[in-house]
Amino acid sequence: MFTFVDNDPYLETYRDIILNRREKLLEKKNEILRGGISLPEFASGHEYFGLHFREDHWIFREWAPNATHIYIIGDMTSWTEQKEFSLTRIGEEGVWEIRLPSAMINHGNLYRLKIHWKDGCGDRIPAYARRVVQDPSTLIFNAQVWRPEKPHEWTNHRYVRPEEPPIIYEAHVGMAQEREKVGTFGEFTKYVLPRIARAGYNTLQLMAVQEHPYYASFGYQVSSFFAPSFRFGTPEELKELVDAAHGLGIAVVMDMVHSHSVLNEVEGLSLFDGTGYQYFHEGVRGFHDAWNSRCFDYAKPQVLHFLLSNCRFWLDEYRFDGFRFDGVTSMIYHHRGMGKAFTTYGDYFDETVDEDALVYLTLANRLIHHLRPDAVTIAEDVSGMPGLAVPASDGGVGFDYRFAMGIPDYWIRLVKDIPDEDWSMEHLWYELNNRRKDEKTISYAESHDQALVGDQTLIWRVIGSAMYDHMSVQDDDFRVNRGVSLHKMIRLITLATAGNGYLNFMGNEFGHPEWIDFPRPGNDWSYRYARRQWRLADDTGLKYHFLAEFDRDMIRLARESGFLKNSEARLIMVNSGEKTLVFMRKNLLFAFNFHHERSYANYRVGAPPGKYRLIMDTDDRKYAGHGRLTPGQEHLTLYGRTGKKEYHWLSIYLPARSALVLRFENGSS
Repeated sequence: MFTFVDNDPYLETYRDIILNRREKLLEKKNEILRGGISLPEFASGHEYFGLHFREDHWIFREWAPNATHIYIIGDMTSWTEQKEFSLTRIGEEGVWEIRLPSAMINHGNLYRLKIHWKDGCGDRIPAYARRVVQDPSTLIFNAQVWRPEKPHEWTNHRYVRPEEPPIIYEAHVGMAQEREKVGTFGEFTKYVLPRIARAGYNTLQLMAVQEHPYYASFGYQVSSFFAPSFRFGTPEELKELVDAAHGLGIAVVMDMVHSHSVLNEVEGLSLFDGTGYQYFHEGVRGFHDAWNSRCFDYAKPQVLHFLLSNCRFWLDEYRFDGFRFDGVTSMIYHHRGMGKAFTTYGDYFDETVDEDALVYLTLANRLIHHLRPDAVTIAEDVSGMPGLAVPASDGGVGFDYRFAMGIPDYWIRLVKDIPDEDWSMEHLWYELNNRRKDEKTISYAESHDQALVGDQTLIWRVIGSAMYDHMSVQDDDFRVNRGVSLHKMIRLITLATAGNGYLNFMGNEFGHPEWIDFPRPGNDWSYRYARRQWRLADDTGLKYHFLAEFDRDMIRLARESGFLKNSEARLIMVNSGEKTLVFMRKNLLFAFNFHHERSYANYRVGAPPGKYRLIMDTDDRKYAGHGRLTPGQEHLTLYGRTGKKEYHWLSIYLPARSALVLRFENGSS
């Protein structure tokens, strides 16, 4: 019944559990879709709850089952409780409502809720607030009425995501500028989007979009799930960013944080109606100790209503082209993945699995793909749970892709703990290709995780402080030369062996020299490291420029050749003693020589018979290399026979610490 189970004999033992998960999904669908409503209709809570202007009046609704009284307080009430702004409880499920004449609320008004319950009361920002701002003086957050006279008019009305594997540029709007401040949507649209387009990436993954009180949380401590972060600009400016990206042929994927919620009570959902279990699990299970946050109860229909509506909202209102779901491991296990090694298949099917979370993620994927068949969904899971990127119809969760999260961790271990002279080529090949063949994966050498303070980027690990003084094109510093060579090779082999997609974090493509450290008490609230120094890549007198050129050509090669689509890397030879690794992907032959000092003349490489042309060389001078090969040179395979066995090979020059790409142009007759 399930192909992905049939393809993996180790899953056969757990077939009944996988079938039970399918039954649980069907049961939950029947529970939430009573009365014949569709899943998209169920996921329309954002059009019912929150503040809306309908015809000639305002209407506001909130779900707060434990509340006894609710008032809107704000600029329109002088921040006091007033009878005419008191909500009325309707029905039996804890929904509250108020209707107000249009003149009583104006665009830009600040407001919040005063919620009373049996034993107390508290100020709360509405759960479905679409605009939240912080007062720069008092640092207090409030919801803001957002109904501009000139809403954004979409230019690219029928944008469809390109039908090609995602080559993702991961970016954070706030730190995407040179100055020591928080960047804006407008600045990103004007200055950064053109860079991404020139660099050749076809997908932009935006971090920290949903509102979060603490900037240094990198956007992963969400408070208002329906509001774009005020720090970066207005809702209209975010729409302009997405619209402009579409105009450049770039899809925009959003980091979706449904794995947990901020602990804050006024700004967030914690104790929203006075109870700790409205949106979250009750008791200890409702708290994530490592992240100091609240954990959703995915079994509750109201929580599914909230989260699924959140998925639809960002697709409908801002026209995002999909989501990268953060913290999937934390969602799908009761132990949150903390301290768990995941060494056996049993770890994926025991009592520690949160089956309700799997049901939610399956419903979310089904909803997203129903609304936008071209949308892309990506799971950030470190556990290796089988079936995440398998269609729900085949017993999976339904993500389009999963991140190959073991690869960046492996690169860090290599460059940190093992001299490159001692790298095992066999082990490298295994790690780069260790993935479930029936699930699409996205590979990367490093993301924002590896660039955070407390860790180090790959370029820093292989060069170190020499980057401060020796990155001039005239400087022949051996540490820089080594690091630049390895940086190019690491990125090329990661892309060339990637399953079905590739990701890069902004600035890493040109070897940004410093880590990320957001303003916090420990650094005296400095923005010095919460920015990107684009001028380094633009300066032709520095080697960063060459790394950016290399990345641009590498991405162009991947897109034009299409080797990421429906093809596997085929190993030709691997030799740890010589530090060489050769493989083919589609019609391209990749040859790597990781040896620190030995170059190989007349190096024999088995290959299909025909003509090959050199189309990329990491040692090219335009990439800060030594220029030991002639660009564009052609190679013809040679023929040999041993007994009855015929074979063909190429004889190539393979310089030390370099890689080359040959294109197979035609076969022999």
